[in-house]
Amino acid sequence: MKKTAAFSILILGIIFTLSATSCKKNDVAIPLPTLYDSLGGTTLVADPKTSGVSIEKGRLLIRSIIDSTIFVIAADTALNGHFTVLLSEVGSNNLTGFMALSKNLTDFVAVATGAKDYTYGGKSMTAAHNPAQNSRMNGKADNGDFNAFETDLVAGAAKNGVTTSNPALVSVAKLVESLRTQVVQN
Repeated sequence: MKKTAAFSILILGIIFTLSATSCKKNDVAIPLPTLYDSLGGTTLVADPKTSGVSIEKGRLLIRSIIDSTIFVIAADTALNGHFTVLLSEVGSNNLTGFMALSKNLTDFVAVATGAKDYTYGGKSMTAAHNPAQNSRMNGKADNGDFNAFETDLVAGAAKNGVTTSNPALVSVAKLVESLRTQVVQN
C-alpha cells in the first residue's frame, strides 16, 4: 500500500476515533474505545524502566516506540543533523535532554490518541521545530525530512513488534501526517 493511501486511511481513523466520543443506548452514554485504548489503554503493567512502578499499557507502548524512534533518528544521517545538541548530550552520557524529549513526545502522542490521564505541556509543533524558538533544533525541516521521520517512526514501531499492518499504527501515522504543515517550515 502506498504511504499516501496509508496515511489517508490513518487520518480518517483518527478523525473518527477522536470525534466519536460516545454513543447512546437507552439514554445511557457508552464510551467508544479510543485509539489510546487500541494501543493498550489504561491497564496498568510493570514499568520495565523503573522497578516497582506501574505504567499504563498504552503509554508504555507509545514511550517504547518513541524511544526506539529517537535512536533510529540518531543513526539516520538524513535527520540526525537536526539534533546535534541532543546527540552531543547523549554522547557525553547526559540523558537529561533525551528523557525530556521522550516524555514530551510520549505525552503528546498519548493525549492525541485519547489518553485521559496525561497532559501535553510542551511547545506547539511549529515552535518545537523552529530553531528561532527552540535552540535545541539545528535547522528547519523540509518535506524530505518529514518523509524520513515517517520512515524512522515505522522502523521504531517495528522494533517494538508493531508493523505497518497494525491498524493502530496506521491511525498514528495519520495523526503524524496531519502535523506536516506545522513541522515543515522550509
